[in-house]
Amino acid sequence: MTRHCDCEKTAVHGTERGSGAVTVHYEDESGYELPFSGEELAREVIAAALDEVGCPYEADVSLLLTGPAEIREMNRNMRGIDRETDVLSFPMQDFPAPGDFSFLEEEGMESEYFHPESGELLLGDIVISVPRAVEQAREYGHSLRREFAFLVAHSVLHLTGYDHMEPEEAAQMEALQEKILQGLGITRE
Repeated sequence: MTRHCDCEKTAVHGTERGSGAVTVHYEDESGYELPFSGEELAREVIAAALDEVGCPYEADVSLLLTGPAEIREMNRNMRGIDRETDVLSFPMQDFPAPGDFSFLEEEGMESEYFHPESGELLLGDIVISVPRAVEQAREYGHSLRREFAFLVAHSVLHLTGYDHMEPEEAAQMEALQEKILQGLGITRE
């Protein structure tokens, strides 16, 4: 099933190659208690997504869970769109091609892309509206766990340069999202 996404990409900004480990800065301001560990699932999905796109670095991602009013305000402030959305993605850099990490090796550019203390690749921020995810899980007829994992995988792809503006891009993202979720055993229950 093709889905619409209101993801936004915005830029903000160490240096060692990593083993694919990921640091997730997790904050839940949604006021909604998930029936699973959101932090654990997010870390698992982010790591799987980064493996799938071939990220050769340890990475750093921030994830904020919020509510409808807060994500609507962010959407209005950052994108000029005054409506609630399910997820927003804020990449730290522009990838020249989806999943192409080679530009990170340019001489003297390390300080722009990597955390100065940890050396992790700074990928960006993900914001998810938990109440919207609950609604969408019902609408799509699957669990909240799957919807949450889908939104995280979708956003990580945006953080690594993938988009869905053109039909070919959308098809590529959909295939990758499904592969990531299937690889984790997260199916449409």
